[in-house]
Amino acid sequence: MTDLSIIPFGGVRENGKNMYAITVNDQIFIFDAGLKYPETDQLGVDVVVPDFEYFIKNSDKIAGVFLTHGHADAIGALPYFLQQVQAPIFGSELTIELAKLAIKDQQALKDYDDYHVVNEKTEIDFGQVTVSFFNTTHSIPESLGIVLATPYGQVVYTGDFKFDQTANSYYSTDIARLVEIGQGKVLALLADAAGTGSELNSVNESKISEYILETFRENNKKRIIVAAVASNIQRIQQVIDATVATKRQLVLSGNDIENVVRTAIRLRKLNLPVPENKLFVNLKNAKNLLASETVILETGRMGEPIKHLNRMANGEDPYVRIGEDDLVFITTTPSTAMENVVAKTRDMLFKQGADVKQISSDLRSSGHASRNDLQIMINVLKPEYFMPVQGEYRVMTTAKAAAEEVNISEDHIMMAMKGDQFKWLKDHFELRDSFTVGETLIDGAGIGDIGNVVLRDRRILSEDGIFVSVVTIDRKKRQVVSKPKLTSRGFVYVKANRDLMKEASDLTVKQIENYLTTTKSFDWNELKNGVREVVSRYLFEQTRRRPMVMPVVMEVNQNRRPAAHKSVQIAGQQRNRQTSKIANKQSKKQNIKPIAKTVK
Repeated sequence: MTDLSIIPFGGVRENGKNMYAITVNDQIFIFDAGLKYPETDQLGVDVVVPDFEYFIKNSDKIAGVFLTHGHADAIGALPYFLQQVQAPIFGSELTIELAKLAIKDQQALKDYDDYHVVNEKTEIDFGQVTVSFFNTTHSIPESLGIVLATPYGQVVYTGDFKFDQTANSYYSTDIARLVEIGQGKVLALLADAAGTGSELNSVNESKISEYILETFRENNKKRIIVAAVASNIQRIQQVIDATVATKRQLVLSGNDIENVVRTAIRLRKLNLPVPENKLFVNLKNAKNLLASETVILETGRMGEPIKHLNRMANGEDPYVRIGEDDLVFITTTPSTAMENVVAKTRDMLFKQGADVKQISSDLRSSGHASRNDLQIMINVLKPEYFMPVQGEYRVMTTAKAAAEEVNISEDHIMMAMKGDQFKWLKDHFELRDSFTVGETLIDGAGIGDIGNVVLRDRRILSEDGIFVSVVTIDRKKRQVVSKPKLTSRGFVYVKANRDLMKEASDLTVKQIENYLTTTKSFDWNELKNGVREVVSRYLFEQTRRRPMVMPVVMEVNQNRRPAAHKSVQIAGQQRNRQTSKIANKQSKKQNIKPIAKTVK
């Protein structure tokens, strides 16, 4: 009997972090390995990737990782995944090149080279399973859907997609191929639900191109700063076309965008209407251009432009100072988690005197399937079961409703959570043997060393600050040697709260002395926890705030210093006697009397 199951490791009930495992007998087929950007309460975290524990334990069963496209939500976790699990990577030519860029800075992966380029005509035979692909329309060229043909039927994963009849050949959906797939038995469809939250269809890309060009022409006297996602090559092409049409030059701000653009140009996925040297200008030389001649394409670190735009608005960028002669043109549609950040950034930009225009305010621009697009996909493929993916629960719910409207029954719609295992049991999928799947937080070079406790501490520090009390004790004499030294950061202004600080100091001493005199066995943690509890309670009663209280208790040993002093003194005396003997010998030899018997 064939063992078939579907397990999402990300991409369900969240925006991004796509990763799905299809298990067929002893083979695991992984669809995408993406990241997501942190929520606002994940302070200091750079990115979030799936939990790879299941794959580490079953690494010998992994047939490969199959990538749908080159955005971070599909390939961003590869640098962290491949450090723990070595597996072959399959994707289109551009997707593979972007995957290589994603891992190039990882020293541990410098020798990794198990890449396989595929296209819509590729079929890969894995014995009982065959993997094939189909072209889809997204905001990056060579996006692919994946078809897994099993003994029980096909499992189809769309990746990010939409239908756009005006898309050029790099972006167009192969409708005929979809019809061909639908003529076979599609057991399950995992389809993009991210855009189904709106009843409106996205405008086609030709309209967006006209809108961008019109914006450039309307602001012909201003310097234009375009905020875009680095891997949104379709948007970059539209910006290049508008730049050339308005006789401007383009400045690429950041290594990420330069790497992506250079790669796309090399693979001929970007069309340059003029020679490179007449289009691109180095960021350092941008100051030599007039405002009316300049377009700055800003994508930020790791392809996320809004946070770096925020730095620009604060005057923290060394090259770009935003002012009255600037138009900031936000061409990305922010996720729900970023909407608050975008609003604050816009406000700061207005304070700097800049004009701000956001494409999502005027047009519904999205690379994801609308409700209507999803229904077309379902009608063409005619799946027996449907799993909405790539979206928060609210859009999974709207995708579920859209599927029901085209006759997918409710009991055939899999509203999955991470770690849910849907097993095929002869004639139906059933939820069985699910397990907990967490997420891995990436902070700098650290992988997974940031947990809930660290995030809680960071949140407390950001909200109520820190209160440090340093005190020295003599454990043998069971007494406090010196009064506590108190430090506060982000809590209260010390000079204006002397009474509060004095009382906190007295409470610290009282608590320590009480512990030392009443407790026979000594425990450092117990001592510090007692101080922390007493001081925290007092500070909350007085301020209604809960700073992080950190008692630092040091011990002094009265016997060590004299002993050390004595040994130094004896050593000194020995040196003096040796010096005296040398001097006496020399004086006898030369008939010179020593001036002194010792040298002090």
